[in-house]
Amino acid sequence: MRRRWPRVLAGLLVVLVLLAVGGYWYERPLLRTGTGYAAHNACALTFIAKRSNPETDLPPNPLVPYLSTTVDESDSTARTSIKGLLAKQTATYDPATGCTVGDRDIATDTTQVPAMGTNPLATQSVTTDAEVDRLIAAAFGDELNPAERERLGTRAVVVVQDGQIVGERYADGFTQDTPQLGWSMTKSVTNLLTGRLVQAGAVSLTDDHLRPEWTDGRSAITVDQLLRMTSGLEWDETYSLGTPITQMLYGERDMAGYVASQKSAHAPGSYQQYSSGSTTLLCAVLGSRVKASTNLVPAQVLAPLGLSSAVLETDGVGNPVCSSYLWATPREWAALGQFALQDGVWGGQRLLPEGWMKDSTTTKAVAQTEEKGYASGWWSNTDADGSLVEPTLTPDTYSMQGHDGQRVYVVPSKRLVVVRLGFSPDMAGEDPAISPLVAALSD
Repeated sequence: MRRRWPRVLAGLLVVLVLLAVGGYWYERPLLRTGTGYAAHNACALTFIAKRSNPETDLPPNPLVPYLSTTVDESDSTARTSIKGLLAKQTATYDPATGCTVGDRDIATDTTQVPAMGTNPLATQSVTTDAEVDRLIAAAFGDELNPAERERLGTRAVVVVQDGQIVGERYADGFTQDTPQLGWSMTKSVTNLLTGRLVQAGAVSLTDDHLRPEWTDGRSAITVDQLLRMTSGLEWDETYSLGTPITQMLYGERDMAGYVASQKSAHAPGSYQQYSSGSTTLLCAVLGSRVKASTNLVPAQVLAPLGLSSAVLETDGVGNPVCSSYLWATPREWAALGQFALQDGVWGGQRLLPEGWMKDSTTTKAVAQTEEKGYASGWWSNTDADGSLVEPTLTPDTYSMQGHDGQRVYVVPSKRLVVVRLGFSPDMAGEDPAISPLVAALSD
């Protein structure tokens, strides 16, 4: 009997090892989401934003204490793993395409596109206004206790009225020259990209048959439906184990190809569901139409507006991640808002079709929607039924909105643009104290 114990213990050990290995492989997609996020974060903050404290941009998560990240400036990489052993992910930096998680096989031209236009906000002096400064102080949480102020996490506010900066402030460690990630505000820039190509006659909103492999009902999906997130492609935007959004960002070299492989869950145009996949796929479609990928957004949007610091990162095959990964300085984000306010006229030249922004910020009735106020890459304060999304804001207000409280508000009737950038992971679903400023300036 005693002789059997070593065998029993050995058997139990094998079972435990198998369970541990099986558990790891089950959880590996979620773990790789964490390590991929951390690697990309460290890479981008080091090489794009030129910051030395990437740990301050990691959201509260039980996994964070177990992450090990090293940045190697000699080969422009950031590597993250679980305690140096598991779920290893690497992000690699390129000056033109930013930081890419995973393997890179980018054969297209990655030469940086020089600025062709001028951003008048870049060197503009600020016309101070005491009331605006008071409102900005509230947006920074000056009256809050330190813990609440840290939770709010405001890092930059820029207020532009009549094309003039009338208020501006930055948190410690940030300046007007610090690029900050817009997350899903990038989707609004994708709308501007689409307008540029429509203006050039290279694409139409009604174009369909967007992917050669779509020989089924997906062939009816149009450019406009991808912009308005009514394509009907199966999707889940939840950042959790094995969901499409986490798989796309942290597990796919060709993100657009992955999105295109999704099945059709609804008839095109019948169901509106928030999908970062739709916007990323759209940029690949547009790039294929004009035989460009890595330089698509820089050449069509960033360079014409003179946004020389802005970087839109790509996936491993060179397609821009148009759902999430545009880095720009606060004044460059303000310039994008001003460009929209001016309906695509910049430096006296019309770069978007006349009326483009009115159509792009008008919500359209859909048989079923999950997204109140979502229009064409922009959030409108007037829903399709005429109701106001935020009653304190004017009906014509529209905005870019991104993860962690990124906002660019545009109020055409007041010739107003307000930028708020920050790190507010604890405020999911809450307003990051910026709409009161917009409301006050819109009175």
